[in-house]
Amino acid sequence: MDLNLDGLVKSSYPAEDITFLLKDLSDVQIESSVESREQLFQSGSHYSESLPIENRPTSEYTKLYKQSLLDSADHIAQLVGVLCRRVRRFAGTDDVVIVSLARAGSPIGILMKQYAEKHLKLNWPHFSISILRGKGIDEKAVRTIKELYPKSHLQFVDGWTGKGAIQNELTKSIQKLNAAYDFNLNDDLAVLTDPGECATLFATREDFLIPNACLNSTVSGLVSRTVLNNAFQGADDFHGAKYYADLAEVDVSNEFIENISSRFQDQEPVIIELIKDFPITNERTWKGMQEVESIARKFYKTADISKVKPSVGETTRVLLRRKPFKILLSDDKHPSLRHILLLCKEKNIPTEIVPGLFYLAIGLIESEDRL
Repeated sequence: MDLNLDGLVKSSYPAEDITFLLKDLSDVQIESSVESREQLFQSGSHYSESLPIENRPTSEYTKLYKQSLLDSADHIAQLVGVLCRRVRRFAGTDDVVIVSLARAGSPIGILMKQYAEKHLKLNWPHFSISILRGKGIDEKAVRTIKELYPKSHLQFVDGWTGKGAIQNELTKSIQKLNAAYDFNLNDDLAVLTDPGECATLFATREDFLIPNACLNSTVSGLVSRTVLNNAFQGADDFHGAKYYADLAEVDVSNEFIENISSRFQDQEPVIIELIKDFPITNERTWKGMQEVESIARKFYKTADISKVKPSVGETTRVLLRRKPFKILLSDDKHPSLRHILLLCKEKNIPTEIVPGLFYLAIGLIESEDRL
């Protein structure tokens, strides 16, 4: 089977690094303000039916992104190497296809592909597909990859975990696909960092800022969040996304990849040392989810965990895309929280220090349901 690329969303990444199995919705006007989207969510609309407006990052915020990249690039290069080697060991074969979850997983998938090529001498094809909370994975995309690579180990990849909602969604989707098509896929999500302790394949469980969480499409190949809206997609279409050509002059997507991949060689001795301490897979403890449930009971009448967004990465996204009423912090002096403090100041969102918080940061979404 040959893959027909017609109608797929383009990106600013080189074609050899990634294929987004997403329908191109670039000509569709589907963005709305944070306030409008919040009203839609309150009335039962799914978040994937619309997109937030993506503005150019401010110069101050871009400066923070660059600083966080400078601070963590060596560390991220190490984590990518560890994760690749864990995936190879877990797969039990060199025949691996990376299936990243768009879009936080997309740059991580590219970095893994490049590391595998440079240091494992392996060519791992890389596709990026959509998965949505409450909707599941894009089944057509998974079926397409399986048709292209029927005997390969498909490895699902994301940037980080929050409370584990995407891991749960992946598990449900994989069980459904395996039952329907006898695929024998695994639900072991590979992530750079697993602060929620809900992944079996990770490079660390430390909650820290992965710099690509700071920005939106300008660090993700100029690709939007994924969309599933019956007004623009038929039953046999892939989930969709937009390409933001107008943001090209502030695009740092490839610069981000090159900055980290250029460090693989120097970090290789550390990677080899670190991998020795890992088993094939780790147990999921779900400790993060336990704390989220406790916080949901404290702040919302219906104890709705969907309103609680844990981890530095998820808190960053809440501040960029949603309307939080408060941000909980374990320590306001931690360097991974500088950008969160800046955003809270810009948007006039109060913060509360909670000593002993399981995560470094947790965002609490505004809701009529809150106590």
